[in-house]
Amino acid sequence: MKNFGMYVVAISVIILLGFMFMSGDKSSNTTTTINKQGGELKKEITQEGSGENTKKGDTVSVNYVGKLTDGTEFDNSYNRGEPIEFILGSGQVIQGWDQGIEGMKVGEKATLTIPSNLGYGATGSPPLIPANATLIFDVELVGIK
Repeated sequence: MKNFGMYVVAISVIILLGFMFMSGDKSSNTTTTINKQGGELKKEITQEGSGENTKKGDTVSVNYVGKLTDGTEFDNSYNRGEPIEFILGSGQVIQGWDQGIEGMKVGEKATLTIPSNLGYGATGSPPLIPANATLIFDVELVGIK
């Protein structure tokens, strides 16, 4: 009878461990660090997209929410109901965007953590973005033309 009890305990532990393993973090978020001219940008892909990757010269449409590191939201294209459209790599947006959006696919969502030197730098963008601010953007690539 003692052996039977040990088997029951052992099987219970195995089942419990199996459930813990199966219910673990299933996110497939990929975080990369992009080191290009000017600084280090962090990009965490939160949802995979499909199709072709963006490249310099593409006209892209992007929805986004921009925040400071303390969580203060300073801009939100979803609230305006219209994504921003720009030519990738042309300098129409901050460097962190040109670098972080390059290589994305339509439908892809990512969080970009942009150091100040790839954002608005020492001058900031008053009154919403202070000098030397690290910026966090949740971006979604809506389209490529």
